[in-house]
Amino acid sequence: MTRNISTIISRLTIALAMLLAAAGASAQSDAQFSQYYQVKNYYNPAAIGTSDLLNIRGGARLQWVGIDNAPKSFAATAEMPLMLFKKRLGVGLLMQQESMGLYKNLTVGAQVGYKLKLFKGELTAGLQLGFINESFKGSDVVLPDDDNYHQGNDEAIPMNDLNGNAFDLGVGVFYTRGNWWGGLSLTHATQPVISLKADTGDSSLEKNYEFQVGRTLYFMAGGNIPVKNTLFEVMPSILVKSDFTFTTAEATARLRYNKFLTAGIGYRYNDAVTISLGAEIKGFYLGYAYDYATSAIAKASSGSHEIFAGYSLKLDFSEKNKNKHKSIRIL
Repeated sequence: MTRNISTIISRLTIALAMLLAAAGASAQSDAQFSQYYQVKNYYNPAAIGTSDLLNIRGGARLQWVGIDNAPKSFAATAEMPLMLFKKRLGVGLLMQQESMGLYKNLTVGAQVGYKLKLFKGELTAGLQLGFINESFKGSDVVLPDDDNYHQGNDEAIPMNDLNGNAFDLGVGVFYTRGNWWGGLSLTHATQPVISLKADTGDSSLEKNYEFQVGRTLYFMAGGNIPVKNTLFEVMPSILVKSDFTFTTAEATARLRYNKFLTAGIGYRYNDAVTISLGAEIKGFYLGYAYDYATSAIAKASSGSHEIFAGYSLKLDFSEKNKNKHKSIRIL
């Protein structure tokens, strides 16, 4: 059994390494969320089914309020464990939409994770299959022709609305042991190329416009540390991401009281300081985060706002509840 586990882990490591080695620089399509710890499976398809809960989360982010056409992001995720052939798996779903200026992108994916017991913890190898849609509002492009820097008829810039889809693939591994967790993942692993076509269907308007979605590597880790003889928990976490040209990282420290109220502070390298608040009651969750930019963009923006809400439902896979029913005589 140990040999089989080692073989599987080795193959997963080799496959992930091959994908990383082939990575190149392209445009990114993943949104940025300060409450990344609430939507782990958005960044890592293996971060699913790690508890006996069905977790549903949805949220929105307004980036750099005060700047026209700044990014606006929305994401919804769901994940849960699944018992199949007496084997514990994980399944998940995600949907993300983001607008940036004249660009919009939509990602939809289904996730599955295979779980192994390892070193008194649990290792999950995850796969995400889905599609990504990219659109460009070319009809809103304005090219002034009365200066020396623009051409009013530049064919390199589309002047009509374009849209396109492509298959999308993500992979990852995620490990949990006790109160600690961590994972490594690669989104858009095939680096899909999206051919953009005119929304009107008029082929005479089409040219060779393409959008390539770049791979992004993520590392996440964190934990829950109970404070002895109190109702408090310290919850540190980190997120590192790289498109193999630019790498950034953020660290967050949260304090939770009685598994109810949470307050935290975070720092994203060369970008922002984050303050977050959250509340959990009877399975419901509501969280808010505010980013104050530490870069020069603070001169033009009042900051970024983000809100997430969700619900967690306890699942019971025990045999005593299998096919459980009551007689109509006692209802």
